Amino acid sequence: MQLLVQFLPLLGPEESHQLLNLFRHILDQEIATSSAIDDEYHQLLSDIRRATSLSALRQLHDRLNDLEMNRFLRDTSVRTLHRNCTEYRDILAGKAIELVEREIREAGHGVPPCSYALISMGSDGREEQTLITDQDYLLVYGSESDDSVDRFFAAFAQLLVDRLEETGFKKCTGDIMPSNPTWRGSLKQWNRRLLAIVRYEFDDYAKNLMDLIVLSDARYVAGDKVLADSLIANIRGLQQEYFQVLWGMAKAATEMKLALGFLKRIWTEGSGNHKGEFNLKLLAWAPLVMNIRILAINRGIRATSTIQRIEQLVVDKSISPSMAQGLKDAYNILTKHRILLQIKVIKGIQDDSYYLNPYLLPADEREQIRHAMVRIEELQKMIHINFSIL
Repeated sequence: MQLLVQFLPLLGPEESHQLLNLFRHILDQEIATSSAIDDEYHQLLSDIRRATSLSALRQLHDRLNDLEMNRFLRDTSVRTLHRNCTEYRDILAGKAIELVEREIREAGHGVPPCSYALISMGSDGREEQTLITDQDYLLVYGSESDDSVDRFFAAFAQLLVDRLEETGFKKCTGDIMPSNPTWRGSLKQWNRRLLAIVRYEFDDYAKNLMDLIVLSDARYVAGDKVLADSLIANIRGLQQEYFQVLWGMAKAATEMKLALGFLKRIWTEGSGNHKGEFNLKLLAWAPLVMNIRILAINRGIRATSTIQRIEQLVVDKSISPSMAQGLKDAYNILTKHRILLQIKVIKGIQDDSYYLNPYLLPADEREQIRHAMVRIEELQKMIHINFSIL
């Protein structure tokens, strides 16, 4: 718009009129297309709420994934894709729970013996869902634990995981699902488990640390919200109360490698199947998300979204506005390319959604990725100093 305002005075009246009419025509087309996509999106959400079968949910899930993929290819808006994918998958998960309850009831096993809640973690917990998703959920229920209640929710959780898979949610390769006893339990069981983790009462330090990192992004999805909020508040409180836990997470975050080589150039594999490429998720995107998470937990920020955490860190005066803008730019450019890699996998263009060849990109985009990693490295150094990590 600034360029247009600068250019108009150079034109005559008729030329100005023609140019403005052309802009109006283009904008009208864009508005009409955007409105049509939004209308279809909201209709599909309504269809989910009225669905009565898992097959219908799967079809709606697939249609929404296609819709958001095509929308992203039009506008490459990371924020829009995150918001919409998270929204419709929350609704799908809630509807799947409703159908599972009906299935159990019709099988003669009654209704849930107490209130319960489904809580998401990982990218879903951060409200950063993308086109390829899996299940990262835990289950908490509110009753005093006894064998009959535990047995009911063990069967319920297994059925829910299976039905979510039928709906289009892949099973988590790391088994972070409520069918795994580690990721379900009564509120009291969860609180005892969390206390044991932060006190290092379990032998496997690496697993303890990974579980705490996963739990850091916990977010309510469905069921009893009060129950979910109680567990989430306890997770946040223990992470802040036991500083050695947060210190361990900070150490792990600051030691995450970046794809930066000599003179801050982009490093790529020198041989093998991924020669000339680098793992975008592991060596760029994940270190950014992880380090922002550490700062947010340390400052008691309740937001789970990476962008919201960055914005709250500015309000909290933990980072400067200029640093925050650089980190937001870094997140958006890295996530954009992660989504584009996913689209290539979905379309059958390539098999892997992690590895990127930066030298197939335009020079300006390659430089944006390099700058993103330089900013992440600066963030790591800041956290390293603040946490006195040797």
